[in-house]
Amino acid sequence: MEVITGGVTAAKGFLAAATEAGIKYKDRKDMALIVSQVPAVCAGTFTSNVVKAAPVKWDQRVVSEEACAQAIVINAGIANACTGAEGMGYCKQTAESVERVLEIPANQVLVASTGVIGMQLPMEKLDLGIEAMAPNLSDSIENGTEAACAIMTTDTKYKEAAVTFEVDGKTVTVGGMCKGSGMIHPNMCTMLSFVTTDLVISKEMLQEALCENVKDTYNMISVDGDTSTNDTVLLLANGMAGNPKITKKDENYKKFIEALNYVNTTLAKKMAGDGEGATALFETKVIHADTKEHAKRLAKSVICSSLTKAAIFGHDANWGRILCALGYSGVMFDPEKMELFFQGKSGQIQIYKDGIAVDYSEEEATKILSEEEVTVLVDMKMGEAEATAWGCDLTYDYVKINADYRS
Repeated sequence: MEVITGGVTAAKGFLAAATEAGIKYKDRKDMALIVSQVPAVCAGTFTSNVVKAAPVKWDQRVVSEEACAQAIVINAGIANACTGAEGMGYCKQTAESVERVLEIPANQVLVASTGVIGMQLPMEKLDLGIEAMAPNLSDSIENGTEAACAIMTTDTKYKEAAVTFEVDGKTVTVGGMCKGSGMIHPNMCTMLSFVTTDLVISKEMLQEALCENVKDTYNMISVDGDTSTNDTVLLLANGMAGNPKITKKDENYKKFIEALNYVNTTLAKKMAGDGEGATALFETKVIHADTKEHAKRLAKSVICSSLTKAAIFGHDANWGRILCALGYSGVMFDPEKMELFFQGKSGQIQIYKDGIAVDYSEEEATKILSEEEVTVLVDMKMGEAEATAWGCDLTYDYVKINADYRS
């Protein structure tokens, strides 16, 4: 596997464009379009929130009922959530606009929205946006990046990733982009993510691959504990790499899983590190747990702890907060038989062992905790299972951003 530059346009046959539709933002592109040159098999995973936005309901139907999809329309600024029958009608109108402009069947058009809940979409602006993007569709890296920028809301950085690998002599590419900064919590899927590949694979295997991979990637991040109404991950495979079709879990399937995992892990970590107001990516890695499920629960409990997140922001080695978060995770363990470490680019320092703090340097701990990426390593001393979760520090700016988000 080779990491390459690019995002949703990296794979063969995928085009993208972006435009300033003026949906909410007045000084930036706020609408994106992804198109496959040929129909693609599609897979998707969606929010577990009972309150689901209209685009989520629309996409769930397309993924479950249609054999293929060929386009995705995304807007930023208005979520089209809690908008009733009118909002569902706007999903249909958006798909029909793509059909009219690009001659792609409306039932093969996926839609996604992000932004303020409860507002109706200005459909005349979306229709004009689709018309403006259609002639500018391109497979260039630049167009993919523009699309990644256009779907941002409170994000401060665009997020994309891509890799290539070989399948029976054919080069296959997986690329993706996502957005996510606030209202993020691990419970499928915590953001919008769009992944494309030119792999030849059955729809059933594609869906299984995505569902399994989401558990260890997007579902292992949290910024603020809020699961959004719009969370969506879409994966399209158009088969233009020309490899023998993957229909079972063979070695080629494993290669795809490795590539998909790299792209999704990279995107997930970028979202966690770009949490609203964040100054640091906060990673918790649990090793030597008794089961995989327990390792996940322990890791997520730490990165979701507001007190621990605040300590990371203050560069304070307050390991008691970490122990506390592990203790209320619901996993039974002996706190006198485990160990804690802080890790960063500058090194590793042990802070806890055998039920008490070790004799560590506060100065060295503060140095590690002042880095842009901070890792808490938890050695449970119970078995061989492990899991990693990602979050961010909790800062003053998080409150400022969310106190006046609608305005």
